[in-house]
Amino acid sequence: MGTTHHRWQFFRAGGFDQVQLDTPADLAALRSLDQKLWATLACPTSNLELDQRMLGYIDSNGDGRIRAPEVLDAVDWTLARLADPHTLFRDDPLTLASFSGDDQSHHLVVAARRLLHILGRDESQGLDATDTDDLKSLFPPAEPNGDGLVPATLTEDADLQAAIADIIASMGAETDRSGEAAVSEAGINAFFEQAQQVHDWQRQSLEHGVQSLGPDAESAIAAIGALREKIDDYFTRVEMVAFDPRAASIMNADEAELVRLSALNLADSREVAALPLASLQHGEALPLEQGINPAWRSAMQALREHVVKPQLGDVQAITREQWRELTARCNDYFTWQAAKPAVAILQTLDVERIVWLVEHGVQARLLELVARDLEVAEASDGLVDLDKLLRLQRGLLTLLRNFVSFQDFYGRERKAIFQAGRLFIDGRSCDLVVEVGDVEAHGQVASNSDSFLLYCACTRRGQPVRQRETLNIVAAVTAGSEEELLVGRNGLFYDRQGNDWDATVVKVVQNAISVREAFWSPYRRIARLVSEQIQKFAASRDSELVNSTAARVGDGTEVAAEASVASKSFDIAKFAGVFAAIGLAVGALGAAMAAIFSGLLSLQWWQWPLVFAGVLLAISGPSMLMAWFKLRRRNLGPILDANGWAVNSQARINIGFGTTLTQLACLPRGAGRSLRDPYAARKPLWPWLLLVLVILGLVFGAVQLDWFSSPLPPAP
Repeated sequence: MGTTHHRWQFFRAGGFDQVQLDTPADLAALRSLDQKLWATLACPTSNLELDQRMLGYIDSNGDGRIRAPEVLDAVDWTLARLADPHTLFRDDPLTLASFSGDDQSHHLVVAARRLLHILGRDESQGLDATDTDDLKSLFPPAEPNGDGLVPATLTEDADLQAAIADIIASMGAETDRSGEAAVSEAGINAFFEQAQQVHDWQRQSLEHGVQSLGPDAESAIAAIGALREKIDDYFTRVEMVAFDPRAASIMNADEAELVRLSALNLADSREVAALPLASLQHGEALPLEQGINPAWRSAMQALREHVVKPQLGDVQAITREQWRELTARCNDYFTWQAAKPAVAILQTLDVERIVWLVEHGVQARLLELVARDLEVAEASDGLVDLDKLLRLQRGLLTLLRNFVSFQDFYGRERKAIFQAGRLFIDGRSCDLVVEVGDVEAHGQVASNSDSFLLYCACTRRGQPVRQRETLNIVAAVTAGSEEELLVGRNGLFYDRQGNDWDATVVKVVQNAISVREAFWSPYRRIARLVSEQIQKFAASRDSELVNSTAARVGDGTEVAAEASVASKSFDIAKFAGVFAAIGLAVGALGAAMAAIFSGLLSLQWWQWPLVFAGVLLAISGPSMLMAWFKLRRRNLGPILDANGWAVNSQARINIGFGTTLTQLACLPRGAGRSLRDPYAARKPLWPWLLLVLVILGLVFGAVQLDWFSSPLPPAP
């Protein structure tokens, strides 16, 4: 990187140094700042709370991503066209005096004057990005706008309008600056390149004398193909009879063959189909209806309808010469069809329409429209550049403070551009909410953030926002308890525009939320384990009781009596062992308790709290230590990387900063509160009385043992 004498200011947040962009000099020297110090190097244009048209201007190659070089180019372009770069740090509108006086800003001044005139304002008044939101008002569809695209509304010629519609249907549409579907010079040339191939192919049919087989050529070809061999066979048999009259009885179906067939089921036409097509007595004239082999009658009817009638008229028979003419025409047609160009436009347009477009010079007339549109390119491009400058003046600094650094995110004065809104769920609100596409794919990467993540499917039925009724979000939970955050839990999500969405948890990535939660985590797990075991035991005993009762009811009285006697004898032996085991357990437990109490009684009274604290530390210490390490490693990077960002830093979310990203429910200041709950469960008093008695007993024992007396000094 190049060197510079610019003095940078950095602030420390998220575990790394981030540059402050507070002056025009910072922006002017940005290209010299080592990109290793940038917070991120690339980001997608989607799922950002920024002007999408501005992001489109910055995304110069249109790949849906913004990279560091594109950001630098946008900064340089903007600074070069502003007389006072401080306007980037203010929300003031741009006036004619705001543009630099060099040649590259001249067309911007001309465009600004034109826009002020369109809006009916004085030249001393200003412009902002809202004035160019509707480009259709700046570029009417019926007037040239200099983008080289031609919509159908640009001409009143019906033939050209129909041709534009044909090209759009065949090649696809491009969007004109007016918002209309249009065609470009490249699209026009590509269309007519294919059209010329079709035109040349069609001309070959005339040059080589290829004649059509009628309006239904495919059916005609199929009819000839079905009967070609059979009709050739008929005329060959006729020639054999002319060669030797004795062949007449042989070439026709003889009597013996007909006798054999008479004994068969003639519904199966395969045997009949093997006979000649017609009797040879017809000679050179093959009948088309009467005297035809029944197995071929339907095929002959198709030949007559699709081939003979369109070509020869309504005749009852055809000669050998007529048949040869039809088959020759079929061969030529097959050859011509095989040379048909395989172009896309034939899928939407017929050959006659394509030939008409070529022969009437439509291509040249459309290119004239393109040239007429480009005549105003300079003036129109000025409006586009003006729209670009107005949007960069409003949103470029915001992008830089969320790209070069995460100043907005860690400053907490404004939401970052990747924060989609706020999620309310389980008595808390989460501010670190990011919109995601694929929940599963995002979760695989974002799980490396060491954050507790909730993935929610949000819906807004009947009230779409930006043409959407559904979206997916991920929220980082950094405060409160995790006990009730389960799949299926419902909440409410508010986007940045204040629209409310129903939110349902569809995926949970478990991680530590806070050290305090980690302290209680072992006890919750123990309580949950004990509760589950008690429920399992109760369920098993209940099942045994039901099964035993059912067995006794199902068996007879005698069987039940025998089972009862056997059960009693078995129970005595079993419970003897059980009671012995219980006795041993109670004895061991009593010995252990006696050892514990004897050890405690040997301590001074002030040592008891230390023992109690040590026990708590032994139970909760490991869980708290693990949570502390994980909370220190919480990282924003994987959450954004999973969305296509290229985060270039640690971007830590430490314990102190994390508590600001999730707010817990609390009563308003000065609110009154009644602690009496009429529906609260009545708690018995005997546990408290027992506790008081135990404490009094301990105090009495301590007095009797003289714990509170000071030890006597040793004798001299």
